[in-house]
Amino acid sequence: MTRRRISLPVVGRNERYDIAPSKIIALGLNYRDHIAESESVRVQGFSHDEPSEPVLFPKLPSCLIGPDEPIVLPRIVDEYRFDDPRTDYEAELALLVGAECSWIDEEHALECVFGYTCMNDVSQRNIQNGDRSGWFRGKSFDTFGPIGPVVVPAERLPDPQKLTIECRLNGRTVQSSSTSHMIFPVRTIVSFVSRNFTLYPGDIILTGTPAGVGALHDGDIVEVEIEGIGTLRNPVSAPTRG
Repeated sequence: MTRRRISLPVVGRNERYDIAPSKIIALGLNYRDHIAESESVRVQGFSHDEPSEPVLFPKLPSCLIGPDEPIVLPRIVDEYRFDDPRTDYEAELALLVGAECSWIDEEHALECVFGYTCMNDVSQRNIQNGDRSGWFRGKSFDTFGPIGPVVVPAERLPDPQKLTIECRLNGRTVQSSSTSHMIFPVRTIVSFVSRNFTLYPGDIILTGTPAGVGALHDGDIVEVEIEGIGTLRNPVSAPTRG
């Protein structure tokens, strides 16, 4: 069985990048303003305090979709009859690993990065906050990983901590921040992840979202824009019911 691949153009090169990661490692609670607003801090004993080390969780590679493909609200949510079912957008800077690395120090961590792109860490909040096992299921439903629109090689973005990041919902700006506001910068994140899991070329690391997350509904258009990368646009669809 062939896994689905997302193919994105590489800026400045006459080539495309086929995204087929062995794993997607995401960071939670990495912007102070998002911690203050986040319902997710109620999970597993989190408080409004800043984390002392990066908070990691996985997303399944099968959740990936490309630009302009629909985010489909999960059908299984209907079975729970939640009073207020809520699936959120989360604008994030994503990095693509370019070389196998394990136990890399912070000084050399960015040498492991092939490039950067936009990603939307779509999250089903009711399930995320209710599952005893943690955030995995609520973050990994099919279509919950929009990525793109291009891959920017790392040498074209030598300082990933100086990028504006925005999200627009139906044309209205709902998130607006800078990667300079991350609690843990990219080099710290890469080093920390590599001390827990060997990273392989093509793996994806998500770096967290700023404040302003909110609900998605059928018919919405959500856009993630990051300075120097571009705009990732995806429509939102209700699940197909047979």
